[in-house]
Amino acid sequence: MVRHLGSGGAAAPPVGGREPAPPRSEEEEEEDAGGAGQHRQCQAGAMEAAGAQEPGGGGCSCCSASSRPCCRLPWARKTPGTKKKFTCPGLGLFYTILSAFLFSVASLFLKKIEDVHSVEISAFRCVFQMAFVLPGLIYYKTGFLGPKGKRVFLFFRGFLGSGAMILLYYAFQVMPLADATVITFSSPVFTSLLAWIFLKEKYSLWDLLFTLFTITGVVLIARPPFLFGSSITGIEGSYTNHLKGTIAAVISAVSTASTFVILRKMGKSVNYFLSIWYYAVIGLIECIVALFVIDEWTLPYCGTDRFLLILIGLLGLGGQIFLTKALQIEKAGPVAIMKTMDVVFAFILQILFLNHLPTWWTVGGALCVVASSSGTAVRKWQQNSKKAKENEI
Repeated sequence: MVRHLGSGGAAAPPVGGREPAPPRSEEEEEEDAGGAGQHRQCQAGAMEAAGAQEPGGGGCSCCSASSRPCCRLPWARKTPGTKKKFTCPGLGLFYTILSAFLFSVASLFLKKIEDVHSVEISAFRCVFQMAFVLPGLIYYKTGFLGPKGKRVFLFFRGFLGSGAMILLYYAFQVMPLADATVITFSSPVFTSLLAWIFLKEKYSLWDLLFTLFTITGVVLIARPPFLFGSSITGIEGSYTNHLKGTIAAVISAVSTASTFVILRKMGKSVNYFLSIWYYAVIGLIECIVALFVIDEWTLPYCGTDRFLLILIGLLGLGGQIFLTKALQIEKAGPVAIMKTMDVVFAFILQILFLNHLPTWWTVGGALCVVASSSGTAVRKWQQNSKKAKENEI
């Protein structure tokens, strides 16, 4: 049996006992007539190699390295029977809100735990993350160390990321929930600054303005005595603990920004599960060493505290999962803006369950930090969209 290509193409006998591909219709011939005439010999060569590759498996034999559509086999363009995947509008933003809510509830539970140090709580969360990430590593066969050229980046990602978590938990314990949340929310601004220093990314006057806004917001929340006087209201406990919590929250935000820069440097060459694995393992080692140094290792006495520890681990993991899913189906700009709900939830939960009304200084500082972080996210979003359009042109 001999099959003809179009009206007068070269004949291609079946090779290897396989059934040849179905003939092309007149509509397909007319569709390709404008741009595929110069590649007619290329298509004929590909037909001769049909027995060496599955239909739809790749391009033609003489220019397989090319990604030009005119050099692809006809049946590789459309797969019969496939349906377009349905995407729900706004699903990524809903995942972001859900992630913010889970993180905020976990922070509230942390405030409710008594007689357990923040470092020990961080250790419990690391154990939960290791238990849930381990099956993913086994399933995807990523190994436990990662690519040789990326292990240094993975180590610092785990060291800085887990350090940011420990400092954040400490800030939650010694200062108002909303204050700590607002300060750590300034990480996008620090990300732009560190990306300019280490990745040579553009840093404009707008970025400098957002950084100054962030510093202003942190000062309004911290309220140092040399600016606001010796009598400071609206803080939990002593001002010394409030100042320690503020410093811990700022260092946590800078550490979080550093992990973002490291992840951006690594790109997509490292599996997400492997990145979390380093985060959990190195974090657990950090917590164990710190607990031995400060001698604060104690098992929770109350059954309620044990239950809250489990919930913190589950809610933290759930928040990470939903945030990751949001970034997979939605652009980073809208997700970063929607993450301002972290601050909103923190204020609401603090008022409802902790009976602590924020001061106007805290509200003003929150507006400065949220405005600067949202502005940074919008600018990055616009820049990426502009680059994408230029690449299309």
